[in-house]
Amino acid sequence: MRTHYDPVEDAFYVRFADAPVAESQAVAPGITLDFDASRRLVALEVLNARSTLAPGAVPGAVE
Repeated sequence: MRTHYDPVEDAFYVRFADAPVAESQAVAPGITLDFDASRRLVALEVLNARSTLAPGAVPGAVE
């Protein structure tokens, strides 16, 4: 699992597997799930991460 936080965009990305993303689905405002060709979850993106996620959940973000 790899994570990346972009402080300029306030976007937090979690990559669970290296499989190519075949489909993405917005499941809530600012939250997108990425799936492989077999519909297995491979990644998660959260926009407005500092206000969406619990305090301390975003590595490198200033609370």
